Amino acid sequence: MQTPIVALIYDFDKTLSPKDMQEYSFIPGLGMEPDAFWGLCRELSLRTNMDGILAYMYMMKKMAEGTMELSREALSKLGEKVEFFPGVETWFDRVGEIGRQSGVCVEHYIISSGLQEIILGSRIGDRFKAVFAASFCYDEHGRAEWPASAVNYTSKTQYLFRINKGILDVTNDRDLNAYTPEYKRRVPFSNMIYVGDGLTDVPCMKMTKQKGGYSIAVHAPGETDVADGLLTQGRADFAMEADYSAGSELEQVVTELIRRIRATHDLSVRHARQVRRAYERLGENMPLDIAMRGGLEEEDGTEA
Repeated sequence: MQTPIVALIYDFDKTLSPKDMQEYSFIPGLGMEPDAFWGLCRELSLRTNMDGILAYMYMMKKMAEGTMELSREALSKLGEKVEFFPGVETWFDRVGEIGRQSGVCVEHYIISSGLQEIILGSRIGDRFKAVFAASFCYDEHGRAEWPASAVNYTSKTQYLFRINKGILDVTNDRDLNAYTPEYKRRVPFSNMIYVGDGLTDVPCMKMTKQKGGYSIAVHAPGETDVADGLLTQGRADFAMEADYSAGSELEQVVTELIRRIRATHDLSVRHARQVRRAYERLGENMPLDIAMRGGLEEEDGTEA
């Protein structure tokens, strides 16, 4: 029987890292304060009716001209300066071991409005099965020319479906939009845990919850207002400090959720076996979708 997959899905800025990623080295390299840079981005967005993500990408390209290199390599190097909340850098190994002990395979994903190149260049960039984020396209010299992808708070939800169906190639819209029965989807929504920090995560949090998964709102020490609001409004299942250290409340909750997901899977298999026996006693054939939902296809040779 195939091992269940649990998908841990994270925002990046202020979820895994205490600040927006541009604030560690890009904005200081311009000789600016973060509030001034983000203020220019908001003004541009309002004045031109431009998407906020495209606005900050435009301002990065414009303000880097003559000041610093804006290439794939340079952006990747900016990632080396990104800092993380306590425990993040050891989190992935620990949670992976918790998954193995619970009988599941844990996969990690990023869905972020930040820059993919900076995330991949960070110290944790290689810990994710996929990083869905904004990115530039580059000329033959590796210099940023134009946005290749802009991920805003509403478009984030499409990537939940990519994880759900196992369609991780962002250029493959045909298979993403093709009808796929629930039992053929690689990661059920009920096996997803979404971790985010703010209002831009609400669409993903709400969708994950509505489809049977779990949402966690995290916050910096003492900055509880937004996370408390997400919890009391029913948008998040849990709210806690962004402490990823061993033994933290976050680790305890994720451990219990992984165990719960495994228990739910086992009960689904038990249910399918009982239904199969009932059909056999009645002398009837069991519908394929029940067998597949219960994970019995490998036991009885049934093919999808």
